[in-house]
Amino acid sequence: MDTKTTTEKTGESAETTETVESAKTAEAAPAETPLAEERAAVVLDKQDGEQDGELVDAAEDADEDDEDDVLSAEPAPASAGIGGAAAAVVSAALGAVALTGTWTGKVVSERETLIGQISTSGSGTPAQQISEIYGDAWHSTALVNGVFALVALFVAVLVLILPGRPAWVRAVAVAGAVLGGLGLLLSAGTYFDLFLSLPTAGS
Repeated sequence: MDTKTTTEKTGESAETTETVESAKTAEAAPAETPLAEERAAVVLDKQDGEQDGELVDAAEDADEDDEDDVLSAEPAPASAGIGGAAAAVVSAALGAVALTGTWTGKVVSERETLIGQISTSGSGTPAQQISEIYGDAWHSTALVNGVFALVALFVAVLVLILPGRPAWVRAVAVAGAVLGGLGLLLSAGTYFDLFLSLPTAGS
């Protein structure tokens, strides 16, 4: 009987020990749970922060790209368009003037004629008078017209090589280039007596 009582006490002691351990485990579990939750919350906050940072960077990059596209798509200033149109018209006008002659060329021609008359008066031969009175005047006119033609050609080419010009501006610039090139060709031929040579005495 004593053995049975001892066995029962031993069983009760074991049950009591298991109950105490279970209680301790149950008490320790709630203590560990908040720590794990806090760690998980910290990790989630870090992940959220990284994702937010990536989204902000992506949004900033998209805004910068949009701004670049807007800047590149902006039309040229109005002053640039007006300047290009004016330059094209000027080139065409200068080309036409180079073909028809200018008041400046006429003045230079008359001056050369007067100088030739003074230098050959009373002592010049017929060939010398033709060269200095008429030849120099013609050459001076051709030189002045050639300068106008060269300026017209330069301005027209400058307008054509610049981007963003309207079609009509480019058309006028092409006309100025053609007139300037033609005027330059005629002026060079006249200056070097390629088209018409000076008359000779007795002809």
